[in-house]
Amino acid sequence: MAIEQLVLLPGLLCDDAVWTEQRAALAPQAESFVADFNDLDSIKGMAEKVLDTAPYKVFSLAGHSMGGRVAMEVVRLAPQRVRRLALLDTGFEPRVAGQAAQAERDKRMALLAVAQKQGMRAMGKLWAPGMVHPDHLATPLFDVILDMIERRTPKQFEAQITALLARPDATPVLQSLACPTVFICGRQDLWSPLSRHEAMLKLAPPQVGELHAIEDCGHMSTMEKPQAVSGILAKWLAT
Repeated sequence: MAIEQLVLLPGLLCDDAVWTEQRAALAPQAESFVADFNDLDSIKGMAEKVLDTAPYKVFSLAGHSMGGRVAMEVVRLAPQRVRRLALLDTGFEPRVAGQAAQAERDKRMALLAVAQKQGMRAMGKLWAPGMVHPDHLATPLFDVILDMIERRTPKQFEAQITALLARPDATPVLQSLACPTVFICGRQDLWSPLSRHEAMLKLAPPQVGELHAIEDCGHMSTMEKPQAVSGILAKWLAT
């Protein structure tokens, strides 16, 4: 009988398909709930929705990519409700002013324009190759990722871009963590690299955090290497 309660947060343009394998593998340990951000346009608004809709008063919380940023905001807003925290293929720094910030905005807006003119799947074919290990290109898994992207709309894409461009600095959250926390990252993640997770681990109090690199894996770790990720999360749930 499952005794843990687990809330799972998907990333940009993702849905519960990101967590399918983990929900099945962890079912003997935990009942689970996957949040959906739809067309919310702020990280704080997404976190507030998680707190409002999660069917558990206290829960373990795992977030992938943008969902990791939302997870940290949940901790900032209501640390007493989070029993454990898992952050996968994510980041913590805000978007800062300057040339790099403008370049990020321009790239995201260019992808949005493709989505609006040619459709979400066409945009996904341009964007998603950088999200997976090269071995997973032109495979059934890549088609599943494109299918997931296609289930979203340009309006939702625009809202989530807006949220990410205004993302808050999660440094204070990491520094104040008091619950068991695991950082997980594909070693070949080009979007949220392992070095960023190493920096996050250093910010967290030493007694609460640990880092796992998933070999031969890009940004979509839960889908690319589901058994490895599920194994780490199973141990985390047992702490």
